[in-house]
Amino acid sequence: MVVCGDDALAHRLAAELRDVYGERVTLVAPSAREPHRPRIPPPSRALDRATALLGRVSAAMARTGPLPSEAPADGTGEAPEETVRILESAQPDDMALSEAGIAGAEALALVYDDDELNIHAALRARRLNPRLRLVIRLYNRKLGQHLEELLDQAAAVAAQGAGAAGGAGDDDDSGIDASTTVLSDADTVAPALAATAVAGTSKVIEADGLLLRAAERTPVPPGRPGDPGLCTLALLPASASDPASAAHPADAPRPAAGDEGPVLLPDDAAVAEAAGCGTVVLETVSYTGRPVRRRGLRGRGAPLASLFSRRLRWSLAGIVGAVLALAVASWITIGENPVHAAYLTLLDLFAINDPAIDGPLPRKILQLLSGLTGLLLLPVLVAAAFEGLGTFRSASALRRPPRGLSGHVVLLGLGKVGTRVLARLHEMGIPVVCIEADPEARGIALARRLRVPTVLGDVTQEGVLEAAMIERAAGLLALTSEDTTNLEAALYARSVKPQLRVTLRLFDDGFATAVYRTLRAAHPRALTRSRSTSFLAAPAFAGAMMGRQILGAIPVERRVLLVARVEVRGHAALEGRTVGEVLRPGWLRVLAVDTSAPDAPEPATAATPPPEQEREPAHLVHELGNDYVLRPQDRVLLVATRQALGDLHSRRSRPAGAGARRG
Repeated sequence: MVVCGDDALAHRLAAELRDVYGERVTLVAPSAREPHRPRIPPPSRALDRATALLGRVSAAMARTGPLPSEAPADGTGEAPEETVRILESAQPDDMALSEAGIAGAEALALVYDDDELNIHAALRARRLNPRLRLVIRLYNRKLGQHLEELLDQAAAVAAQGAGAAGGAGDDDDSGIDASTTVLSDADTVAPALAATAVAGTSKVIEADGLLLRAAERTPVPPGRPGDPGLCTLALLPASASDPASAAHPADAPRPAAGDEGPVLLPDDAAVAEAAGCGTVVLETVSYTGRPVRRRGLRGRGAPLASLFSRRLRWSLAGIVGAVLALAVASWITIGENPVHAAYLTLLDLFAINDPAIDGPLPRKILQLLSGLTGLLLLPVLVAAAFEGLGTFRSASALRRPPRGLSGHVVLLGLGKVGTRVLARLHEMGIPVVCIEADPEARGIALARRLRVPTVLGDVTQEGVLEAAMIERAAGLLALTSEDTTNLEAALYARSVKPQLRVTLRLFDDGFATAVYRTLRAAHPRALTRSRSTSFLAAPAFAGAMMGRQILGAIPVERRVLLVARVEVRGHAALEGRTVGEVLRPGWLRVLAVDTSAPDAPEPATAATPPPEQEREPAHLVHELGNDYVLRPQDRVLLVATRQALGDLHSRRSRPAGAGARRG
C-alpha cells in the first residue's frame, strides 16, 4: 500500500493500514514524522484564553499515556514501525512514485489537502500502473464522479490491451481490482459525528443507509436473557487479557468461548450455550427522541397558521362573526330574504350602499353597526397583508430558535464538515440549532433551505451560546476549523450545563487526547468526545484501499472482522442460496440485503451506488427472514473474517470467455 499526503490524515491512514489490516505501507509525505497542519488563519487572542482555561483544568490530570498513533499494536511496548516505510517528497511526481514502488503496489491513496494536486497525481499513477487501485481525497462530489468514470475507463482500456497481448487464457488478472474511489473527509466523518450526537459514540460504520456500531456487553446473570442487538459478533473469554490468545491464528474459529480467545461470529446455539460470557454485539444507531417538526412553506401552499399570527386569526374570526350576526339580525328584523340580507350587510360593511334615510329604525341601526364593523376591518386587512408579506420574505431568511425548544443539538461551525453533519442530522430527524460567525459560510444556504434555526455570531462572545439555548440542549458539536474556538466553546458550555454531551473536532491527535482526558477528569459524569478529522476519516479511506466492497473493520481484541458490501451476482456461495444457508459460524454471516434492484437481470458493475441510493436503508436479516433466497441483482451487507472474505472472492465464478478482464 502507498499513501501520499501532506497532513495528519496520511499518517493516520498509514497507521490504520498497518495496525488494523496488517499491510505493508509506504508513506510519501513532505515531512517524515510530523504532519503539516492545513493552511488556516492564525488564531486570535482566544488561544491565550483557551490555553489558560485548559491549564486550570489540567491540574486534575497527573497521568498521561501514549497517543493513539504511538500506541503499541502488539503489546511488546514498541510500535511495529518496520511495516511502514517513510519517503520524504514535496510532491508525488514520477520519481517519488517510482521510488515508492508504485509499479508493484496494490493500492494508492492520495490524501493531499489540495484537490488539484490529488487529480494530477491520480492521472500520473494510473499511467504508471493501470492495475492500481486508487483512493482519492476530493471534496467536490460532481467532479469526483467524473474522475472515477475517467480513471475506471482508463483502467479498463489498459486491461483489455493487456488481455489481448497475453491471450484469452491468461488468468493472472482475474482478481485485480483496478477501481477508483473518490472520498471526501467531510462526507466520511459526518456519520460518525452524527452518531456521537445520537448515541455518544463515534465508532460507527455507514452501510447502505444504516449506521452500525459494535458494543461490548458485560456478562448477564444466569437465567436472565441478554440483548443480542442486531447480531452477536463475538463471545469474549472469561479473561480477555490472557496472553495465550496471541498464539492462535487471527481468523481461526473457536468451538466455544473460553480462555483461549474470543469466538468470532457464533451461531444462535453457541450464544445460548455461552452463559456468563461477555459479548460484542452489532447495533443500529437511530434517533429515538422527539423528531424535528417540519413546519413552514411546503407543498403547494402555505398553511394559514404560518401566514397569520394567532391574534390576527382571532380578529378575523371576530369580524366574520359580527358580519354573520348583522346579516341574521337584518333577516329577522326587516324580513328580507337571507341571501339578500347578507348582501345588504356586505354593502353596508364596505360603505358602498345608499344611506337608509327613509328606512325603518332597525335598518338604520344595522347600517351604522355595519359601517363601524367595516372601519374595524380595515386595519385587520392591512395587518394581514403585512404579516403575509413578512412570512414569505422570512422563508428566505434564517430561522430563529423557537422558545420551547429543548433536547436539541447545538452545531457550532457550518464549514465543510459542519455542512455535511447538518445534512445528516436533518435526515435522522434530530433537532439542531446552528451557530456560525460568517454569514457567507458554506452551510448557511443549506440551513436556510432546511429551515434550521441558526444564530449568527462569534461563539466566543457572551450571549451567543445562550441564544442557541445551550442550557436546554442535549449535546454540543463544536466543528469549526479553529481548535481554540472549539475548546473555548466546550468549556463555556460545560460551565453552563455540566452534564452536557460534548464532541469537539480537533486537528491534532495529541491535543485531542489531552483535551479528552482533561474534560473527562473534570466532568466524570458527562460524556466527552474529542476527535480529529483524520482519526474519523482514516478507517473509511483504509477500507477503500483494501477494496471498494469493504466498508470498515471492527476490532475484537487482537482480531478483526470486516464489514463488506458484496454483489450477489457471480458468487456461487451466495447466488440462489437462502440467508440461513450462507451463514458460516466463525467465518461469515449476512447482516442486511439491499433488494432495491429491479428483477430484470443486469450486468455486474463495480461502480459505487450513488449517494441518493445509499440513503435508502437496506432490509435487515430479521426483516427478511433466514428463508429469503438471494437474487443475482441483490447486494448483501455481510460481516466476515479476512480469511472468509478472501475465500468468498477467490471462489467467485467468472463468465465464460472473460479472459483477462478485471474481476
